[in-house]
Amino acid sequence: MPYRSTKILSPGPAGTVPLHTIALAHDQRHLRRKLLHLPDDDVVMLDLKEAVMLAHGDLLVLDTGEHVRIAATEEALYDIRPHDRQHLTELAWHLGNRHLPAELREDRILIVRDPVIKAMLEGLGATVHEVTEPFHPMRGAYHGTGGHGHGHHHHQHG
Repeated sequence: MPYRSTKILSPGPAGTVPLHTIALAHDQRHLRRKLLHLPDDDVVMLDLKEAVMLAHGDLLVLDTGEHVRIAATEEALYDIRPHDRQHLTELAWHLGNRHLPAELREDRILIVRDPVIKAMLEGLGATVHEVTEPFHPMRGAYHGTGGHGHGHHHHQHG
């Protein structure tokens, strides 16, 4: 029997026992309307009013009152380490200028692996290591909570 969900609990309350868990990569968690396949071959029709970026631990509320938990899958990433906080800011600026999804932390940045970007970062003095872990990129200014794309803005890339 297909389920339907029009509501998300973000973050999902601790102690909630979900019916199932669906593991999705970062680029699969930006959704509005989609048929999601459960591990037991059932499906959930996700039908939201606007697009959202689902986070690890969010709960889809099913029409039955049950829940399905969202899990972030592990992804092939680069762990970028700066010399200091100023260097972190400079590295983040270069990545943002290229419109790359990035997870910013106090002491590091995570991005999806790209050898050209790795070479650029190392050329800027960063230490870059390959890691495999869940990826939670920042939401872009033109994405908000709904996010429908890049928006209309004008600037030049040098």
